[in-house]
Amino acid sequence: MNVTSARSSRAGGKAEIKPAARRPSGGLTLTEQAYVELEELISTLQLPPGAFLSEMALAQQLGFGRTPIREALQRLARDGLVVVAPRRGILVSEINLKAQLRLLETRRVLESLLARLAAERGDAAERARFAELARGMRAASDASDDIAFMRLDRDFNQLVVSAARNEFAARAMANMTALSRRFWYQHYREVGDLGLSAKLHAEVAEAIAARDAAAAAAASDRLMDYIESFARKTLDV
Repeated sequence: MNVTSARSSRAGGKAEIKPAARRPSGGLTLTEQAYVELEELISTLQLPPGAFLSEMALAQQLGFGRTPIREALQRLARDGLVVVAPRRGILVSEINLKAQLRLLETRRVLESLLARLAAERGDAAERARFAELARGMRAASDASDDIAFMRLDRDFNQLVVSAARNEFAARAMANMTALSRRFWYQHYREVGDLGLSAKLHAEVAEAIAARDAAAAAAASDRLMDYIESFARKTLDV
């Protein structure tokens, strides 16, 4: 990630971020790199809800050109993580529990389908990567490393979509996972369980790696049960 901290004013100030060492690009385009960095900043609340974002400032502080930042912000707007307010600018979107629960209604069905398809259609390299991600998630939990877990979760979600080989389900999932990661990060210290979350994610990945479609779908349902329960517990926070 290209940032270590962020500050924002809910009274209308621009968010300020400090650059740090950039993560390996992994063959991503500049726009994709900018999206990954901004999505992580927003998901980890370093760019919090209500923060105003300056395209020029982000380009300077993150070390990208204006075009990759602009295109990344456009994608973030499609994902629901930022909103473009006429005459006000670009703001990080607010977090809404009711919207999160509606999102989970749809996500539950898609997650189960994608897990089953990934188990059936994933190739040997993808299955090996699923096993690797499962080990990484368990290790991140043991180390209480929430950022490492979130990065592995992002990789896991992308790999499930890729291995499932269904572009229609992929499009439907595109704007759900980042919103869910941000919601989880906001509340997991109060009502969450990093160890349980990592275990349930790892069980889905392990079932896919084993090419067990039924087990993958069942593990996905257990994971979604936990995620929905987690979301509802935030009502008491």
